[in-house]
Amino acid sequence: MRFGITILPQDPWVEARRKWLGAEELGFDHGWTYDHLSWRTLADQPWNATMPTLTAAAVVTSRITLGTFVSSPNFRHPVPFATEVATLDDISGGRFLLGVGSGGTGFDAVVLGQPELTPGERHERFEEFVSTLDLLLRYEGEHSEGISVDGAWFNAVNARMVGRPVTAPRVPFVIAANGPRGLGVVARFGSGWVTTGADGVVGDAWWAAVGTLVARLGDAAEAAGRDPLSIDRYLSLDSGGSYSLTSADAFEDAVGRAAEHGFTDVISHWPRADGIYAGSEAVLDEVATYIERWRG
Repeated sequence: MRFGITILPQDPWVEARRKWLGAEELGFDHGWTYDHLSWRTLADQPWNATMPTLTAAAVVTSRITLGTFVSSPNFRHPVPFATEVATLDDISGGRFLLGVGSGGTGFDAVVLGQPELTPGERHERFEEFVSTLDLLLRYEGEHSEGISVDGAWFNAVNARMVGRPVTAPRVPFVIAANGPRGLGVVARFGSGWVTTGADGVVGDAWWAAVGTLVARLGDAAEAAGRDPLSIDRYLSLDSGGSYSLTSADAFEDAVGRAAEHGFTDVISHWPRADGIYAGSEAVLDEVATYIERWRG
């Protein structure tokens, strides 16, 4: 099992720096931040830009892997975004994971004046976004002619990469999906799959739904001719009506249940002072002891 922590991009850097350094010192394997322009109940609070935050985190850390949780085509175009991804991968020394999803229907989906999309349209845009990023980040040519894309959602004319990913053949994609078409994208492009589980259910019903999703991922991988175990499986523990860092015991229980369902990685959220994910940072020291003991 690998352990991840999500640090919301809300703090001035002097405070955020402490948390990112702390995540590495506590022994977490990967650290994440949300890739939104604003988010749900925190829309009226400070919210910093994702890629600069992760770049700063890359500079002050040396071991922990860094990722977006998750990027989407709601407000991003694959050409400029690919250059940011490649540059961040270079600065971090190959420690970047690109978490990517179809994009929700909230603030990010409307703030730029976008039209409301149907679920089918959102999936088609998502698939084109991922496939175009895959093409751009794998580009090995001389850049003399660039890359051109004539898509239904995204276009590019002789696009050239600025910066090269350190990671070959490209930065790993950790793809968020629950439905059959989205899981098909995971099977085609994903080094990993991340899920928050089924919406609208909590407790044991949520865990049962998580087990169903794991089985569906296996089916999608096999349909694509891929070994399901070749795909890392990430679970956000802070869904299903509970917060994993309420206590060390709650964390240990959630990790154990995730392991039973075959997850390779779990992700929690750094405790906030109040509101969503509210908790005490003191629990992190206990969790660090548990992580060390788990690795044995």
